[in-house]
Order: sequence, then C-alpha cells, then structure tokens
Amino acid sequence: MNRRQLGWAGLGLGALAAGVGVGLSRRSLEPPAADEPMEAFWALELPTPSGAQLPVRSLRGRPLVLNFWATWCPPCVKEMPELDRFAREFSGRGWQVLGVAIDQVEPVQAFLKTTPVGFPVVLAGADGLGWVRRLGNPAGGLPFSVILSAAGQINQRKLGATDFDELARWAAPA
Repeated sequence: MNRRQLGWAGLGLGALAAGVGVGLSRRSLEPPAADEPMEAFWALELPTPSGAQLPVRSLRGRPLVLNFWATWCPPCVKEMPELDRFAREFSGRGWQVLGVAIDQVEPVQAFLKTTPVGFPVVLAGADGLGWVRRLGNPAGGLPFSVILSAAGQINQRKLGATDFDELARWAAPA
C-alpha cells in the first residue's frame, strides 16, 4: 500500500470513529447488571490537582454524579459549568459531584483557574479510561457520567455531554 492509499484509509477510519462517537454520545447507556466494578472504585484514593489524596469512599452514602472528563475534550469543557450549577443547587438535597480528569495535573490546574468548580476534582490520567470502560463505556469516549445512588449503585450512565436539566431529572427520583 502506498502513502496515498494509507492516507485515504486513515481518513476513512477517522471518519468512521467520529461517526461512531457521535452516535454513541446521543444516548444513555443501560446500568450494568452487577456492582463489582463499583466496589473496586470505592477503594481508590486519587490525587487532586493540589496534590492531596481523595479517598473515593469518603463520598459514599450520598447520591453522586461521577463525571469523567478532560481539558482537551470540548464537550467536557462545555458541561463543567452545568455540573457546577447542579452541585451548588442540589448539594442541599444530599447530592455530590466528583470530576475525574483523564488528564495531566498542569492542564487541569490551568483549567480550574479559569473555570473554577465547587466540587472535588481528582486526577486519573490515562488510567482513568480503564475505569470508564469498566463502568460501562466500552468505547472509552468522553465525557462520561455515572449517576450513583446513596447505596452506591449505578442508576444511570451517559456517554456525551449532559446539562443541568438532565441532571435534575435524574436526581428527581432519588
């Protein structure tokens, strides 16, 4: 295969991947049948952008929006103010938000300086994509949100950006 053919093949694969990502980003994913991945997740201690460690188990016992994101992901960046609004308005109802950055510390620190949020953010780096997949997103696309009940069970998963209204609808039954 010559360079030109390789270039066209790469372009075709890129378009296919983009099409798959767009199709997946518009639908919610069904909750998993078992909680095994969640037990391992609750056992994690993840670094924050300030260098402290956050034991994920400290968030157990209250409903939680778990949002996987990255600074290089435009839909992730766009939804951060929506997540922050939800965190502020629903914290009085017991809700929490945890941002899990699939990113390096420096870009996350810079982002949070320009777009501060009132919920905790932890760093998972590229290893976070493994958690994205384990929690029901085999494509590993971002943003990816998981809605957990106070008992720690997955109630909802979504690949693609969310907004305040959608989060509020998901929180209503809880």
